[in-house]
Amino acid sequence: MSGEAGVQAGRVLAVWCQDWPAVAAAAAAGVPAARPVAVLAGGRVSACSATARAQGVRRGARRREAQVCCPDLYLAREDRDRDARLFDPVVAAVEATVPGVEVLRPGLLVLAARGAARFFGSEEAAAERIVDAVAAAGAEAQIGVADELSTAVFAARRGVLVPPGAGAQFLAPLPVGELAVEPSLAGPGRTELVDLLHRLGLRRVGDFAALRPAEVASRFGADAVLAHRCARALPERPPSARTPPPELAVAHRCDPPLDRVDAAAFAGRLLATELHAGLAAAALACTRLEVVAETEAGEQLSRIWRCARPLTPADTADRVRWQLDGWLTRADRRPAPVTVLRLVPVEVVRAGALQLGLWGGTGEDDERARRALVRVQGLLGGEAVRIGVLSGGRGPGERVTLVALGDEQVPETDPAQPWPGRLPEPAPSVLLADRPEVRLLDAAGSPVEVTERGLFSADPARLCWGTRGWRLTGWAGPWAVDDHWWGERDRPDTGPVARAQVGISAPGEDERVLLLICREGVWRAEGVYG
Repeated sequence: MSGEAGVQAGRVLAVWCQDWPAVAAAAAAGVPAARPVAVLAGGRVSACSATARAQGVRRGARRREAQVCCPDLYLAREDRDRDARLFDPVVAAVEATVPGVEVLRPGLLVLAARGAARFFGSEEAAAERIVDAVAAAGAEAQIGVADELSTAVFAARRGVLVPPGAGAQFLAPLPVGELAVEPSLAGPGRTELVDLLHRLGLRRVGDFAALRPAEVASRFGADAVLAHRCARALPERPPSARTPPPELAVAHRCDPPLDRVDAAAFAGRLLATELHAGLAAAALACTRLEVVAETEAGEQLSRIWRCARPLTPADTADRVRWQLDGWLTRADRRPAPVTVLRLVPVEVVRAGALQLGLWGGTGEDDERARRALVRVQGLLGGEAVRIGVLSGGRGPGERVTLVALGDEQVPETDPAQPWPGRLPEPAPSVLLADRPEVRLLDAAGSPVEVTERGLFSADPARLCWGTRGWRLTGWAGPWAVDDHWWGERDRPDTGPVARAQVGISAPGEDERVLLLICREGVWRAEGVYG
C-alpha cells in the first residue's frame, strides 16, 4: 500500500492536543499553567482550558459571563496564526517519531497507524511513544486509533483505541452533537444539521446512522451525506480520489529570499491563486495539500495539510501562511530565508465535490476577481481592499465589519446576540453614508414625530426631500432602537430613536421604498431598498 493511501485505506492514528487555542494563547503570553485561560472570537468564548471549565466557563459564553464565573480568567483573542506557529514544533516532534504526518488543523494531526504499529510492535506502544514525543515538545496529547479518519478523531478525544471493525459500534452511543464538535471534519452548516436531528428525535449517532443513505441525501443535503458516512464509520469520501498530475504543482522562486512572515505569506497567497487556477482548468479540487519550502541553507521543509472538504483559494492561502509562520519563527533554531516555495496537491477530487454557495461558486470568474483584488493589494497595501463580514447591530450599517481581503473574517460584534430593536429583514440594498435630512408629514402637512410610546404622532402621508416631495404609498414601523437606554435619563432632550420604512411614488416614476431613522426629532434617509 502506498504512503499516500495509507491514512485513508488502513488504520488511522489521530493525535489531539486538547484546548490547543487556549494552550497556545497561554504559551504566547507566558501565562502560568494553573491560571484559567479562555480564547474569544466575536465576543464569545471559542476555547478554554480545563481549569477554566472547572470554574464554570463554557464555549459560547459571553465575555462578561465567563469573567463572572472566573474572575482570574486570562482572556486572549482568537489568533489562528499563533495557534499554527506554536503547533509546528509538536508536528515536528511527532514526525521525528513516525513519518507521514498530516495536519488537519492546529491541535490535531493524523498519520497511518500500520507503519507505526509495525515499527514499535503494537498500536498501544506507538501511541505511548507519540505521547512522550509530544510531551517532550511541551504539550499534552491524547491518541485515538480506528479504521477511518473521522472515527479516529472522535476516539482521540476520548483516548480510545477502537478495535478493527468496531468503528460503528464505538460511535453509536455518542450524542449526535459530536458530529459538529470537530471543525476540521464538519461543514459550515453542521451545527444546524445537528440541531434539526435533535429536534427530530435522533439523539444518538447510531440513530442517525440507522437512516438509509437515500433518505439522508434527499432530505438533508450534501453536508448531511458526509455526516452520515461519518456516523456509519465509513470513509468521509468514497475511494474515488485520484492521484493528481505532476503539472498541477506550482512553485515560486523567491528573489530576494524571504525571511519575513508577511512577505512569505503574500507570495503564498499569489501561489495559492495560481494553484487553484490550474485546478479549476482541470475541473479538480484539492483535499490534501503539501506545502514545500527550500531555504538558503539548502534545507527542504514540507508539511501535508488535510481538509474534510475541498480547499478554496482562501483556505489554501491560510494554510500556507500558517505553515510559513511556523517555519520562519521556530524558537529552537535560527530560521533560514526561503528561496523556493512550492504547493503540491497530494489528493484531488472532481470539482463538483466542492459544494457551491446559494449565490455563486468558486469558478473562473471568482478566481479572476480574487487575483485582480490581490494585485490591487500589492500595489496599494493590504488595507486597500476590504470585504464585509456579518456583525451584530441594530441598523444595517452596524451589521457590517470591513476586514482586509485575506485576513481572518472576525466581526466586531457577535451577530448571534439578541440586539433588541434590530431592523427586521430584509436589509436595504443601498446605504446612504451621509444620511440626508428629510421631512415626514401627515395629510394636513404637519410634521410626523415619534412619541414616547414609540408610535407615530399621526399617520404619515407625504415625504419631502430637499425641494421635492412624494406621496406615501405605504409605511411600516416605527421600530424603537433600544440603544444606550441606560443613559436616557442623562439626556432627556434627545427624544426616542426609531426607524421606519416608507414607500414613495410620484407621477411617471417607479415606486421606491426608503429606510428612515428618527434621532433627536429629525428624520433622515438611511437606505434604499432595491
